[in-house]
Amino acid sequence: QLQLVESGGGLVQPGGSLRLSCTASGFTLNVYAIGWFRQAPGKEREGISCISSSGGRTNYADSVKGRFIISRDNAKNTVYLQINSLVPEDTAVYYCAAQLFGQCVSFYQYNSWGQGTQVTVSS
Repeated sequence: QLQLVESGGGLVQPGGSLRLSCTASGFTLNVYAIGWFRQAPGKEREGISCISSSGGRTNYADSVKGRFIISRDNAKNTVYLQINSLVPEDTAVYYCAAQLFGQCVSFYQYNSWGQGTQVTVSS
């Protein structure tokens, strides 16, 4: 059974950084694109970054471009999202999801969602 587990969230001050992890179990991650999404209270879920199955293509939403960096370590079956220069508007639950043979061309058609990790940016 495909399962993704997010970790690394927490409380951070404005301007701070976190590294989120998305670890797969029950399947080999290297044939899946991974997308990172977030949902803030009262708002719709937003696709913020993705990485293709090979790692050769990445994409970022305008709201995080230049601050967030996605990467993957297929040997560890894990995708990372380095989130920097955090602002209160980044407060949300962050989720990852998988797309079989995905090429990271959009934030649609992702499956096998994790449970999410909370990121709170506050002084």
